[in-house]
Amino acid sequence: MATHKISTTWKGNMQFESTNPGGSLKIDAAEELGGNNKGLRPKALMLSALAGCSGLDVASLIKKMRLEVEDFTIDTEGFLTDTEPAVYNKVIVTYNFIGKNLNQEKLKRAVDLSVEKYCGVLEMFRAFAEIEIQVKFN
Repeated sequence: MATHKISTTWKGNMQFESTNPGGSLKIDAAEELGGNNKGLRPKALMLSALAGCSGLDVASLIKKMRLEVEDFTIDTEGFLTDTEPAVYNKVIVTYNFIGKNLNQEKLKRAVDLSVEKYCGVLEMFRAFAEIEIQVKFN
């Protein structure tokens, strides 16, 4: 069974540094929550992980399908509950493809494969949030 081991170290006040096999990042709270606003937010990192996981899938499929794409972004918006602890109960993931000769059918298929089959982070999100997928072309 594969595992991931992450080391996270307190750096004082509300700041932490988290190191994973690919590098490190700083985590901090907003100033209004007692932090110094010098790091990423934990819940927002979850949305980044979702976009990164699916983005890697789609990028791999773009390459395998030999599709022409000039640019590709993923916008991820998470909606938090009003109760404590606040958790995401809905997430909208929007895939934006830019290019002159986009094969919309194949790009939509690449997104569908990631969303339905390959992206483990998205699958984890399904356990606690409604997921809405949008695909847009320039």
